[in-house]
Amino acid sequence: DNLPMSIAVYIKEIGRGKGGARSLSANQAHDLFSQVLDGVVTDLEIGAFALAMRIKGETVEELDGFVQSTLTRCLPLPSPQPHGSGVVVLPSYNGSRKLPNLTALLAAHLARSGVAVLVHGPLKDPTRVTTAEVFEQLGWAPVTDAKSLTQHVAQAWQQRQPAFVDIHTLCPGLARLLDVRWTIGLRNPGHTVAKLLSPLAAGVPTVRVVNHTHPEYAMSLKGYLAHTQANALLMRGTE
Repeated sequence: DNLPMSIAVYIKEIGRGKGGARSLSANQAHDLFSQVLDGVVTDLEIGAFALAMRIKGETVEELDGFVQSTLTRCLPLPSPQPHGSGVVVLPSYNGSRKLPNLTALLAAHLARSGVAVLVHGPLKDPTRVTTAEVFEQLGWAPVTDAKSLTQHVAQAWQQRQPAFVDIHTLCPGLARLLDVRWTIGLRNPGHTVAKLLSPLAAGVPTVRVVNHTHPEYAMSLKGYLAHTQANALLMRGTE
């Protein structure tokens, strides 16, 4: 009874290669991703899932299930004041290698204009300059303490500063999946989910800035955002 649940039945469907793979329903994708995020499957299964999805690509229904599963596992965030105000969400996961990382500049400009800005992403990337590192240089400490998450985000917004939340604090399960990249050398659906994540309470108006670095992702991301009727800016670009 204590054996971990298996996602082999799903891997069998998505792992038949580029031409033979079958897509999952939103409910199946939700169940699969929930098991992955909760860490109840083996490392081998997670690797198989990541590789199979990399070859097959995500459908709109699969992305819907993946994102919904992730949202239920994110820590709660405050609503901006005054009540009914919106939030600009800047997922920041690529980092910059050759070009300047201007995400913090965009976030600061919006925040000084009175907009509540939420940036989420990793603190470090061994190959790139992260937005979190730019925030630290500016004297804006990223939120890394789960217990004071709500307080620190609300305080930043009150001071007209953007709030940066470490993904390992916001959603540890997703952070573990993102870190699989450093073992197998490939991105996985977790990276797509992270770009789409808007972890605010239902009813809080949001605008997401979603970027893609590979043209083939433009259609799937556009399809998901249209399917969920999201307010978003989708663009090709780096940080």
